[in-house]
Amino acid sequence: METTLILLKPDTVERGLIGEVISRLEQKGLKINGLKMMQLDDAIVTEHYDFLADKPFFPSIKEYMMRTPVVALAVSGQNAIATVRMLTGATNPQEALPGSIRWDFGLTIDGNIIHASDSAETAQTELKRFFKGENIFDYSRGFDGIL
Repeated sequence: METTLILLKPDTVERGLIGEVISRLEQKGLKINGLKMMQLDDAIVTEHYDFLADKPFFPSIKEYMMRTPVVALAVSGQNAIATVRMLTGATNPQEALPGSIRWDFGLTIDGNIIHASDSAETAQTELKRFFKGENIFDYSRGFDGIL
């Protein structure tokens, strides 16, 4: 069982797509272990996107990610990281597969709806960053173990 981080970005919040995206995750059989809306500040955005800090577009990413609150989710399931990444689709919505979240809802590479951890190591780091070891719950669902 893996747990991964998902961020529903400002365009998801602004366009009223939070429920639609979460519904897709749950319909796939993934379990929501943590959920919170939060306003990101300069420090957390800089830490999260440190690998892009030297890029000329970094200031616009910071502005975008702090524009409105985001929704952070801790999501678990068998092969959760790969499953979530397949559901989200390619970073550029124009290159995402039809039926993926970014294909269906993403408008541009800058406004691509969703962030998903890309590895177990990244997920662990990002879950600590956004949940700080709190409010991630383990619980059973009636069908757990059947799937």
